[in-house]
Amino acid sequence: MREGSITEVLHYRSEGDKALFGGRTTQFMKNKLGVPTNRPLADFLPTLMIKAKDFATELTSHNVVDKDLSGDNAITKEHVDNNTEVRNMLLKRGVQPENLPPAEDVKKVQRRIDSTEKKILKDLKKDKK
Repeated sequence: MREGSITEVLHYRSEGDKALFGGRTTQFMKNKLGVPTNRPLADFLPTLMIKAKDFATELTSHNVVDKDLSGDNAITKEHVDNNTEVRNMLLKRGVQPENLPPAEDVKKVQRRIDSTEKKILKDLKKDKK
């Protein structure tokens, strides 16, 4: 994707979220899912929604280059259109993105993985003695 300011990127991502979540803002979804204000929404989204957001973003990146899009308005429109189409496909398959339950906090999952790794290493060291 072309280089843009952080503000431009956040704007088009925010507008994409609104399209994907049926007009609900990123902040609304964070509130609904109980996401702390200082954490990204994606840290609490089910894998399906992470993949949906990623697909729409990759499609936007591809089309920005392929269609030689430039400017905040053109890129934002492309991203909104892609998120709208992803949403429509999910709805056709019986999935309402805004009604999915939150996933487990990725930081908690990472701590559990780290703890399990430490335990396994500790057990391996014990077994070698």
